[in-house]
Amino acid sequence: MDRSRPALALKQSKRRTAWAARIVLSLPVLFLAVFFVYPLVAILTVSLTGDRASEAAESLFSSYTLRLFGFTFGQAILSTVLTLACALPCAYVFARFHFRGRSALLTLSSLPFVLPAVVVAAAFRALIGENGLVNGLLRSFNPNAAPINIENTLLIVLMAHVFFNFPLALRMIASYWMNQDVRIDEAARALGADAWSTWWHVTIPMLRPAILSAAMLVFTFCFTSFGIILILGGPRMATVEVEIYRQATGLFNLPLAAALSLAQLIVMYAAMLGYTSLARRAGGGLQSAHSAARSARTAGERWMVRAAVAFVVSLLFVPLVALVVQSFRSAGEFSVRNYALLATNPRGSVLFVPPLEAIGNSLLIAAVTSVLTLLLGVTAAYLVASVRGRAARFLDPLLMLPLATSAVTLGFGYLIAFGSGMLNLRSSVFVLPIIHTLVALPFVLRSALPALKAIPPSLREAAGALGASPIERIRLIDLPLLRRALVVGVTFAFTVSMGEFGATLFLARPESPTMPIVINRLLGQPGAANYEQALAMSTILLLICALCFLLIERFRTLGSEDF
Repeated sequence: MDRSRPALALKQSKRRTAWAARIVLSLPVLFLAVFFVYPLVAILTVSLTGDRASEAAESLFSSYTLRLFGFTFGQAILSTVLTLACALPCAYVFARFHFRGRSALLTLSSLPFVLPAVVVAAAFRALIGENGLVNGLLRSFNPNAAPINIENTLLIVLMAHVFFNFPLALRMIASYWMNQDVRIDEAARALGADAWSTWWHVTIPMLRPAILSAAMLVFTFCFTSFGIILILGGPRMATVEVEIYRQATGLFNLPLAAALSLAQLIVMYAAMLGYTSLARRAGGGLQSAHSAARSARTAGERWMVRAAVAFVVSLLFVPLVALVVQSFRSAGEFSVRNYALLATNPRGSVLFVPPLEAIGNSLLIAAVTSVLTLLLGVTAAYLVASVRGRAARFLDPLLMLPLATSAVTLGFGYLIAFGSGMLNLRSSVFVLPIIHTLVALPFVLRSALPALKAIPPSLREAAGALGASPIERIRLIDLPLLRRALVVGVTFAFTVSMGEFGATLFLARPESPTMPIVINRLLGQPGAANYEQALAMSTILLLICALCFLLIERFRTLGSEDF
């Protein structure tokens, strides 16, 4: 009997440890249920219960709403076509030719994709807005020259969408193209096909999975575009995203806003299903050792490389340079006055919050978001890695659902679900870190999960045989090997939180604005001083996101050497 007591105690200890592990691993699912599923259910409740269902259905199929969806689809399709038209020739150059700075330029080309939409909008206003850099240069040559005025037009929206999504399409198509065997094209030409026939009948079909998956992803981002439409499109231009915000906060028409959110969710999930199917096909493309790029040989190829490099640099960096330059211009002179004004309260109002305080608010919220996302993301990665069979195929996409959901829809859902009662979070300081964590969680999961699966099970088994407890195995084996992947994921979470705009616009308290909210507010107010301060604040946010981007690329490169 005495000998059986230690064995029984050990068995009970293992049982308690197993139950504790199950409880901890269930936290991401519980978090998702409360802060993701419940707000969406609240939207369904508002739009589909009682008389509201018929009222919402009638409004949803009105001529105005149908035109709204038509414009949303139309601008998203047009933006996607323009993005692919720009990305395909550049992807060919990056995939088939070696040139100086190729890797660095391909890496830096991803910077615009991690920038907040408000920074992109401010950059285009700084470049080609009424008081932008281009118009300033035109006036310096001819004071009577008519300035370029495309603000509040579809053209500037399309240009911003191409700027925002071009890096994504370029990286996806070029990466796939690099893995295709160049001998396929050579064989087609040897059989008598000319350059056009080879391109149309061989190259395009070979690249179709990558092109379609990139197109689906770009379409998704353009369909849910909010900040760019709201700031650059003006009051007369509205997509479904913008109309949800207007109906919910401006007109207080919650049933119509809920119906629009529901319709948008259906479109978005259908698009994401299509994307995941296409992405799986793209991942199975041909790979060959005969796909190495070569140096440009002819004069035509060299000019093609120069043109592609000039286009990429102009498209992706000229707007950002214009933003930085214009942020230092005040009353026609270069100075730091715009940055100094960020710390002032010119009217002495007790209700006014100096814009500079928004930087501290954003940094604090992003820091809390990073900690929460790290804890939940690592736990979610262990949960997905430990599950087998059908549950694994279901659980991983479930935890990625927030990535396929519009931030505006989430913000509206929080407005309904957490606006009253016991779960009233609207006035809580924790509401923004919570919703930012929800939006950023997939980035940490996608970063941590492959690294976790790459750890050899034999390492944990050997540590267990030597007497290490599960906690010690995680601390001494897993975390050191996951460190770089976690730095990448947490930095992504920090960057996403700093620039999150759609949901924050619903939930931010007036006395605690974030940087994107202040930028939007300053851009929407008349007066040169407000515009110039918006550019200064946008430049600060650009600098923060650029530093985060460099950190991500640094650790991603180091991590690729390990696994």
